[in-house]
Amino acid sequence: MAASAAVASGAAGLWPRPGRAAIPLEFDGSKFQLKAPEANPKSGGVLRYGITSRPPHFDVHQSGTINNLGSQGCQFDNLVRRDPRDSGKTIIPDLAQSWEIAKDSKTYTFHLRKDVTFHDGAEFTSEDVKATYDRIVKPPSSISIPRSSLFTTVTEINARDKHTIEFKLGEARTPDFMMSAFASGWNVIYRKKTLEENQYNLRRVVTAPGTGPFKPIRRVEGEVWVMEKNKDYWNKGLPYLDGIEFYHGLPFSPELGSGLLSGRTDYARILDPITARKAKATSGMSSTDFYQSVIQGCWPNAKKKPLDDPRVRRAIHLVMDKPVLVDVTKDVAPMMVGGFIYPFSEWATPKDELAKRIGYQVDSTAAIKEAKALLAAAGHSGGIKQPLDFLVRDVATFKLWGQAIQAMLQQALGIQCNLRTVVESVWFDDIKSGNYDLAVGAVVSTLLDPSDYFNAWYKKDGPQNYSNWDNPEFNALLHEIDTEADTAKRKVVIRKAETIMENDPPVFPVCWEKINDAWYNYVKGHVPYDYFGIYDVVRMDTMWLDK
Repeated sequence: MAASAAVASGAAGLWPRPGRAAIPLEFDGSKFQLKAPEANPKSGGVLRYGITSRPPHFDVHQSGTINNLGSQGCQFDNLVRRDPRDSGKTIIPDLAQSWEIAKDSKTYTFHLRKDVTFHDGAEFTSEDVKATYDRIVKPPSSISIPRSSLFTTVTEINARDKHTIEFKLGEARTPDFMMSAFASGWNVIYRKKTLEENQYNLRRVVTAPGTGPFKPIRRVEGEVWVMEKNKDYWNKGLPYLDGIEFYHGLPFSPELGSGLLSGRTDYARILDPITARKAKATSGMSSTDFYQSVIQGCWPNAKKKPLDDPRVRRAIHLVMDKPVLVDVTKDVAPMMVGGFIYPFSEWATPKDELAKRIGYQVDSTAAIKEAKALLAAAGHSGGIKQPLDFLVRDVATFKLWGQAIQAMLQQALGIQCNLRTVVESVWFDDIKSGNYDLAVGAVVSTLLDPSDYFNAWYKKDGPQNYSNWDNPEFNALLHEIDTEADTAKRKVVIRKAETIMENDPPVFPVCWEKINDAWYNYVKGHVPYDYFGIYDVVRMDTMWLDK
């Protein structure tokens, strides 16, 4: 096979993100070998990495938090992956060394490596890929996988032989969309036997064997997760590090920042802006920021009164003063005002236009007036005196927003709330089971394209539709959004969907964030400057220490 010209358009109209390489229909990577971006990398040493690592469970597929993938990602490989040497802009071979994509974009065939073993010594085959993706595409009952919505068009997964796997699609998606889905850092390959032995639920399996560059050897809850080099890793020469120690620190916390600045860690992620500025100004250190693939939001339980009334939900949406909420956390985390669509994407309403819309204006007078009228029309002219159960994730930003939103609702509308601050595991369990009225936190998407997160966050029964929102008019637009090939026409449909959500909110957008990374300059082999989110380039196999 020879690499062909990349497809620039296709039936689904889901174009490559600007700056990212388009996908060739055929690619022969049999001679591809990943190396560090620098010449003459050194082997040895242990990287001390500061990052939040308090997982709600241990099943990467079922997770929606960096508390899992941030430290577990280095244990696994994917079918294909994002290249760490260009901030993930290019998709490169991984466990699949080569691929072929049919011209009608309905068949994806991957040719797998033959020299790969799991950490427990078992041979890796196409049956492991099939078992992994059978679970992702159609999760068993009682199992929810947020990335399932990426693969709704997959109708068949065939292990054609020991080292060939084929995906059949009932409806075309462009190569960029599907290959980006396969390359997501979340979609790691598990061993078939591991899945079968645990009834396809790995939430309690701390050390499921992967094929990745590092193996777990020790974990202390809330303190450290220690990995050692996989000496039998299939990509010869990698990893360079002898090991990684992941030190737990809450996002944006002083402890996370002080751990880096004092030299207790070599690299830290999700830092507060003050620490990031200090690192940049310190000789021998560097820092950067990049957009995050996450919505910071407040979810209403749309199945509970009074939040089952769209008028009540829109009233709350209007009085949540978004410019103020961004300002509240400016010294903790970098945020920006936005609505229901990534504000830095081509599909979003332009920021200057959004700033004129009621609910996003700096002057909240008009928003409060409309909100009071809506609440009165819903029969709550005197406010809502029965306190709402307000679920708050135990992270600095969410605790600040919880208090601010509580005050805004009380002062503008007479809505009472009781704040209930909980750790990640309880937050995700309670919001999924509906044990809340309001919940402030963050939810992850995989791609920048609305076809990903519209289906995951907002669609009826979507895997991350935590508010249990169901708007038939919105649901009817999704197929057109997924399949419209003309960009201008597609934007019109997306705007219609946005208008529906403004009037009948599935979530109350708080804001959208950037992530701060900082490190000592002796940490090499990483290029984080243009990442989209913190979930795709998490392998750390090209990182090395120049000391």
